[in-house]
Amino acid sequence: MNKPPINENTALLTGIINAAPFPMGVYSGPELRIELANQCMLDTWGKGSDVIGKTYTEVLPELGNQKIFEQARNVFTTGTPFHAKNKRVDIVIENILKPHYFNYSFTPLRDSDGKIYGVMNTGADVTDLNTARQQVEETEERLRLAIDAAGLGTYETDLATNEILTSGNFHTIWGTNESVTKDDLVQKIHPDDLQIRDQALKDSEVTGTMSYEVRIKADNGLWRWVRINGRMSKDPKGKPVTLIGIVQDITEQKKNAEDLKKVVDEQTSALKRSNEDLLQFANVVSHDLKEPVRKIGIFNTILKSNLGDKLDQKDLAYFEKVQNSTKRMSSIIDGVLNYSTLNKSGHPVEKANLDAIIDNIKTDLELVIQEKKAILVVDNLPEVDGASILLHQLFYNLIHNALKFSRPDNPPRVIISGSKITIENLDYVRIVIKDNGVGFDSKHALKIFNAFERLHSKDEFEGTGLGLALCKKIAERHHGTIEASGNQNNGAEFIVCLPIEQENDTL
Repeated sequence: MNKPPINENTALLTGIINAAPFPMGVYSGPELRIELANQCMLDTWGKGSDVIGKTYTEVLPELGNQKIFEQARNVFTTGTPFHAKNKRVDIVIENILKPHYFNYSFTPLRDSDGKIYGVMNTGADVTDLNTARQQVEETEERLRLAIDAAGLGTYETDLATNEILTSGNFHTIWGTNESVTKDDLVQKIHPDDLQIRDQALKDSEVTGTMSYEVRIKADNGLWRWVRINGRMSKDPKGKPVTLIGIVQDITEQKKNAEDLKKVVDEQTSALKRSNEDLLQFANVVSHDLKEPVRKIGIFNTILKSNLGDKLDQKDLAYFEKVQNSTKRMSSIIDGVLNYSTLNKSGHPVEKANLDAIIDNIKTDLELVIQEKKAILVVDNLPEVDGASILLHQLFYNLIHNALKFSRPDNPPRVIISGSKITIENLDYVRIVIKDNGVGFDSKHALKIFNAFERLHSKDEFEGTGLGLALCKKIAERHHGTIEASGNQNNGAEFIVCLPIEQENDTL
């Protein structure tokens, strides 16, 4: 057999092939012997230049069951070119069979007499493009599944033609068919809600987004709620061209929200009645119980005076216990009244001078301070927005506690310091009240703010157990906080954080 005329115009053909920016190769004869292959082709095969002179089938045997050799031979035999697009071709590279995707062609080569002497193979590796397309398709499929699972419907409206493309549960939600028009949808909207839709569309021309909720008439004649979200796209001149969005049936959500609101309203009403009952009870306690307690104290004093010298030390001790019990009962009644009526009415917000409040408290407690030889050290404190009467009660209780829970062998020393801090971009004043008294176990730091909670017996220290609960209530009413820390027999520390400015006019 004579050698095919591959050498005719060899230099020209070789130059064209080597310069090509895509894979090219020339195979001669029916055995498809590799005569030329540019670097792009060698890289695609994962081979070196030593493949020149070998047959196509010898270099890439893995293509045998992929009909590629058959395609090339058919071109050599018939002279009819073959073209493939996005064709998967598996090639062994570094001993691993790897999938690729190509647009490739086999084209017959003819000599000057028109006789076929070889086949030119050209191709373009579109693996990355095909992978990206598959990922897009997979993403779209997942999105479709998610939309279907969520019961959503999607739409795309051409604003020039009003043509609507839909998918998902769009028609199920609207109760429409495939040939739905904008007028069909508008007719299903409750007349009272049409203005909501019109305003949303008007706003979307400015914001580019749309969101509204309306009622639509279902096939059974009942009204259902839908939520419609969309995004407007515009042409380069700023003219709206497309509206893409999602529609969702929110009838059950609306019903659940209404049911929840009904429950909340009922519970709020019940709570209001309970609070009113509590206030009424507090007033009863204040007026109906204080008077008998007061009379017990008076008659106890009269009886003690009338008996005079007839009483021995044991009897006098009993009278003293009765008198102390009446005082404690009166104090408890006052504490309950103050605690329960704190939220009875709003207090106007004003500039409260904390230095002046502390000075007034020192005057109120002057006798106790002198009796216990107490030392009070006070920093300059800033003004804050608040109700002065409540802040006076807050710091009175804290300072009075510091004096009351002192150690008998050590005069009370109370240090009150203040500093400005920032919490979540808001300015606060942080006030620390530290004493050297009996302190408390740190594990009770939260417990001491509970109503009627006492860490010491009433025989050791008098009180109702409501003072710190009232402090906590006042701090929280000012949108602030109060914390405590301490050590047994080594003093206590209370930290009050209050906003410097209040948003509301009343507390």
